Amino acid sequence: MTFQQQLRLAEEHLSKHDDRLAPVIAASGPCRIKPHKDYYGELVGSVVGQQLSTKAAATIWKRVLDLFGGKMPAPEQLLKIHDQKLRDCGLSWAKVRYVKDLAEHILDKRLDLDHLSKMPNEQLIEQLTAVKGIGEWSAHMFMMFSLGRLDILPVGDLGIKKSIMKLYDLDKMPEPAQIITLANENNWHPYESVAAWYLWQNLDNNPEKPSRHNT
Repeated sequence: MTFQQQLRLAEEHLSKHDDRLAPVIAASGPCRIKPHKDYYGELVGSVVGQQLSTKAAATIWKRVLDLFGGKMPAPEQLLKIHDQKLRDCGLSWAKVRYVKDLAEHILDKRLDLDHLSKMPNEQLIEQLTAVKGIGEWSAHMFMMFSLGRLDILPVGDLGIKKSIMKLYDLDKMPEPAQIITLANENNWHPYESVAAWYLWQNLDNNPEKPSRHNT
């Protein structure tokens, strides 16, 4: 079964089991999650873009690429470059440390990019969050949008909380445990990622992909 066929099954499943989410699915159209294999680029970009607007993140990212001749720097290059040069691109000192820590994890195989797609969710989250600057939210986004895992529920995402409060008529934003309960009650499994994608569509700003204001 192709990934697109899996998405269509997910839409049917969620529409059948969740009366609140079904109209959002109908209004938003097909889910447009598109996994890719540029794992390294996604992880570096995730660290660089944290706590920044999309525009600011893109500006800094371009400066980083320009520093390396317009190409994605290899882990070895990130480690060799002087910290100040990365800082001059607009990275905070913390992010300079984070991207170099990521490079070290990749080079010494503590984070083995060739095996990420084969790891179970919990093990993968553990390995990703062992890298400085990559928290659970960043791990969830990587698993959803790079690996294309359909059973990820980003309970710490602010947009998800706001959308659930709006769609399910809650008095306040739900805690993670409440989100898990709601997902179970509405039979989202094994398509939590697709449910999350439609919850993002339900927000006023209708994002294709959530902002990186989480970590």
